[in-house]
Amino acid sequence: MALLRPLDKLPTLDVATVLLLGAEETLLEQLGVAIVQECESPAKIQVHVASHLPLPPDRECLRPRIDLIVFVLSLHSKHSLRTVEASLPHVDASFFLGKVCFLVTGVRKEPNTSIHMDTIKKMAATYHSLLLYGDLEVECFRASVAQRLIRILQICAGHVPGLSALNLLSMMKPPLEPTLQETPPSSPPGTRPD
Repeated sequence: MALLRPLDKLPTLDVATVLLLGAEETLLEQLGVAIVQECESPAKIQVHVASHLPLPPDRECLRPRIDLIVFVLSLHSKHSLRTVEASLPHVDASFFLGKVCFLVTGVRKEPNTSIHMDTIKKMAATYHSLLLYGDLEVECFRASVAQRLIRILQICAGHVPGLSALNLLSMMKPPLEPTLQETPPSSPPGTRPD
């Protein structure tokens, strides 16, 4: 089993590479085109699309270093969820330090979904990864998702001074609510806290 590792290859100056992975290749290709069109930075962005992992062997060392993996899940396709679940074991654990995100599509038609949102939220929490929502079927929404992914990709590739993928991960995570064990004990009635 060939694991996809983030530091297998040295970074290329002013190049950032994103891997879009999911079962719906048409949507992935449209998103890839939108990412290339929306990119205004001087750095070159490369987009690779795959339907599953592991990737074919890189015998000629032509594949660039991958800076960000985007797992695209459709709420209307159980095949989409199974594809992502089968691909996750082929990703090295160090990718989950801010270089992986889950993109959920089909949220606008949520009553007719095949996959419950809690399943995807739990998956993102389990892998400590970002969870994004976007409708890839509508062009203006696809462009908005592309712009957001470009910014995340630039940070993951190290093109934004002072920010790293770990910083990004910690900034985008919702604050944890304290559980009952973590809440400070209340003082007895009639006493003042120090």
